[in-house]
Parts: sequence; C-alpha cells; structure tokens
Amino acid sequence: MSDEVDNALGVDVSPVHDARLIVACGDLPFDYLGYLMNALDAPLVFVPGNHDPDVSGYRTSRTGLTLKAGLPAQPPWPDGAVSAEQAVVDVAGLRIAGLGGCLRYRDGPNQYTQRQQARRARSLARRARWLAARDGCGVDVLLTHAPPRGVGDREDRAHQGFEALNWLTGRLQPPLLLHGHIHPDETPARVHRLGRTVVRNVAGHHLLDIEPGAGARPSPAGARHAG
Repeated sequence: MSDEVDNALGVDVSPVHDARLIVACGDLPFDYLGYLMNALDAPLVFVPGNHDPDVSGYRTSRTGLTLKAGLPAQPPWPDGAVSAEQAVVDVAGLRIAGLGGCLRYRDGPNQYTQRQQARRARSLARRARWLAARDGCGVDVLLTHAPPRGVGDREDRAHQGFEALNWLTGRLQPPLLLHGHIHPDETPARVHRLGRTVVRNVAGHHLLDIEPGAGARPSPAGARHAG
C-alpha cells in the first residue's frame, strides 16, 4: 500500500483479512498503518515517502532500546513496525530491501538527487549481496517510494523516477519491485517489467500473493551483466 488512505479499511478490514504482512511504500499516516497492524495482527515493513517525517538516524541497541544520536528516542513509526529504509530485512519469510524517498524537487526530508540516491543504492546493494553470499538467499521484494526511471514514472520533476533503481533492480534481480508516489488518477496503474522483475505501483492498497524464497541469489554472470 502507498500514498492513498482507504477510508473503508478504517471501518472494515475484512476485504484484506487474509493479509499476513503489510508492506507500505510511503506517504501514508503512521497512525493509519498502526491501526492496520493491530486490526490484522500482521507485521508492517515500510519505507518513507517525501511527505513522511525523517526516519533516518535511528538504530536499535543490543538491549533493544531505540537510539538516535546515541540517546533514547521514540521513532515516528508505530511500535513493532520495521523500517526497511536503506536496509535488508527478513519478515514473514520474505527478504525485503528498501530504498525510500523521491527525486528532490523542494526542501524537505526523504528527497534526494540522482547522485545521492545512486550512492544510497550502491550501499544497499553491497548489504544485500553480502547477505546473499552468506546464506544463499536473494531479495524477494525491492520496496521503494519512487519508481525506476522510465518505468511507470512521469516527466514532471516531482514524479520522475530514479535511475539508480534501474541499476539496483538489475543488480539484485528481485522477482518484485513495489513502489508508490505515482497516483494512478482515473486509469489503473500498469504493471511493468524491468528485466526479470515485475514492477508494480501499489498506490491505495493491493492484496498480493508473494512466494517466499523466490528471490534466489543472482549468478555472478548475471550480476556482471546487470552492473
């Protein structure tokens, strides 16, 4: 889910009662996401959008305490939610890599130039590849706010996609990339492909069946071709 609050779910979650995991691609109120976590009794993994607060700088100590700048801090997201921002997380049997934010078009958090996002993407790729080398498990879902450049984005600066996401998708070769940021307006958002990866705009909410463990580790040859 992303960007658009479904008021009907605030009254009745039965249409999505089978959900075992909530993945949020940004620009949704955290209290709304917290309500859905509790109502569905399902974990939440998210990346931030450009209308979300700054979620950077938080870390969990060895004792489980959330810190920011070395001091105890309460993060803005719901208790128990998992931030996948520039991270690789394993939740509900899925390996999820996340990279939030959009192309910088004004002042505010969670906005990056193409060069800044490229640097963040390289760091995330190194982390994902290290984990894949360690345990043989690749990324099942790449979770972003903005889309890749030229793959479901638009031409105005605020809604252009990131070139770094095209590179990152080729590098990690996840079966699925989920993003938001692009409101489909009157016509349903198209499902795109980027190599072997299905790219899907999840503005609003969508109930998807995702096979755990589908993100097999890319072969070295495939990695060289994508790089």
